[in-house]
Order: sequence, then C-alpha cells, then structure tokens
Amino acid sequence: MKAKLDLPQTVALPEGFTARGAALEDVDRALTLFNRWSQEVIHEDDLSDAAVLRTEWVSPGFDPAEDIRLVFSPQGELVGYIEVWTTSKPPVHPWIWGRVDTRYEGRGIGASLLAWAEARAMKALDELAPDLRFAPRVGIPREATSARKLFEDTGYRHIRSFYTMRINMDAPPPAPQLPAGITICTCNPETDLEAVYRATDESFRDHFGHVDAPFEEGFARFKHFMTADENFDPALWFLAMDGDEIAGVSLCREQSFENPDIGWVSTLGVRRPWRKRGIGLALLHHSFGELYRRGKRMAGLGVDAESLTGALRLYEAAGMHVHRTFDQFEKEIRAGKEISVQSL
Repeated sequence: MKAKLDLPQTVALPEGFTARGAALEDVDRALTLFNRWSQEVIHEDDLSDAAVLRTEWVSPGFDPAEDIRLVFSPQGELVGYIEVWTTSKPPVHPWIWGRVDTRYEGRGIGASLLAWAEARAMKALDELAPDLRFAPRVGIPREATSARKLFEDTGYRHIRSFYTMRINMDAPPPAPQLPAGITICTCNPETDLEAVYRATDESFRDHFGHVDAPFEEGFARFKHFMTADENFDPALWFLAMDGDEIAGVSLCREQSFENPDIGWVSTLGVRRPWRKRGIGLALLHHSFGELYRRGKRMAGLGVDAESLTGALRLYEAAGMHVHRTFDQFEKEIRAGKEISVQSL
C-alpha cells in the first residue's frame, strides 16, 4: 500500500501578477532582484557577477524553463524568484531557493512560489525507490525573518545551521606545518581532475546531508561547477600529497561570489586515513598565504555549524570568525529510509 502524500496546494498570485519559467536572458534581472533583497536584509550583495548565475543555469540536468519560476509585477518588474534542484541523484532532498522583493512581501507571492516549488520537487519521486524518505530543503540567512515564518507556517522545520566564516589578514598568515611525508602541490586539471573529485567526494562522505551519487553524474556536476567558471584558477587548487595519493584538498577562488575583495576557500577536505595529523590546518594556512600574496586581506569559507568532522574547531583555531549564519529547513513529504548522512 502506498503512503498518502501531502500534496502541495496551488496558491494564486495577486491580481495582475504573472509567472513563467526562466531563460538565459533573465540572468541580469534575476541578479538585480537577488542583490536588492540581500542589501535590504543582510546589507551586502548576494552575488557580484552574473556569470556565476549563468553557470548555474546551464549546469547538467538543470533547465531554467522548468526548474525556475519568475514572478512579475503588473508593471513588468521581476519581483519573485524560486528554483528547484533535483540534480543530485538520488534526489531525496530537493533544494529549493527563492527570493521575493521586500517591497512586495505580504501579498502571497512567497506562498505561491513555494507551493509551485514543492509540486515541481515532487516530480523527483518518480526517480526514487518507494521506501526512501523524501524531504525538500530550503535555507535562508538568519536575518530573513519573513521567509522563516513562511517556511514554518507551511510545515518546514529547522534542521541545521551553517556559518560563513571569515579571517582578516593584517599580516602574512603562518607558514604551513606539514607532517612528515606530506607535500603540497597545485592541481593540473588536464590530468588530476578525476582524482581530485574522488578525493573530495570521499572526504565529504562524513558530512551532514551527503548522499552517495553515481560517479558519472557526480563528476560531471563537480567539473561544471568548479571549472566552468571564468574565474577558475587551478593554481589555487592545492593538493596535500602522500606520495602519489591525495590526502587532502583545498580548492580556492581568488574572489568570493558576493565580494571580489574577499578570497574564498570553496572546498577543504581531508580523507579519513590522513585526518588528525594537522593536514587540514596546513592546507588552510597555505591557502591563506597564497591569497594574501595575491593581495587579499580577507578570506572566507562555509561550514556546518555542527560539523561532524570538527571542521568548525579547525577554522576557529586558524583565526576565523563567524560572519553570517544560514538556517536550513526541511519538510517531510514522504516518510521512509533516510539515506543522507545524519551522524557518524
């Protein structure tokens, strides 16, 4: 007997407002909406470069026309946006992300977009075994109290928080202290990319929410998101090597997505057999040192506030501080077996 699903109810838009899917020519107006919202709510930009958004919209398995919903005011201004990601396989936790112009809050636009997104997410149920738990997730900066109320009113519950952390570098950071036998080199994307992906994927299997993905699909997404960006610089991809084995990685960008003046550590991971030997801290210091050499006086990264591997303690030990908190919420639509990592 199949479990009864709580189907999302359609919520009408206010009179005169219209909605449609997205196309690549909508990227700039979407970026304007995101940054208007972000400046109003958290007083900084959400994204500094439309190219980042364009890279997302053309990623493998994502279709802006079907996976994005845009809402326009009667005057033709973009005032609402939501996207649904079911590209991670198996898609047990579709990711929903949206924005409503703060000038138009309280009119039901957010509720309409969220109902549409849930219906879109539920199409992924066809790809799942019937015994798997299915629960879409959403996330917001903690300051976004209106969005939080909407989520809670529609059945979402807070499950996790994540931090954006930063470090101010008024002086060169400490030189890395590597354990015996470990060296640091940069990545050659022509020969190393698959090995870097495998090492990264392995190191993140102990992180909350991780779901093992088929290699071909996971590698294609990794390659697209990490190397298709015009700011991709393999000289900022650092590999901690133990002979021919990758022990850990620090994959960096010269600028964060929201601020070109801030360097960014996109991914820092150490594989299980090499943990608790100081490799993570050494990679971090090495990364900060190179970013400092390139003129950056601030660097940042993201971390699970309850990191299962102790990453938060590592970053605090390196002199980083919490800059912003993001809260993640989840709505269970179908009960069943949870296959994402919850604990160690």
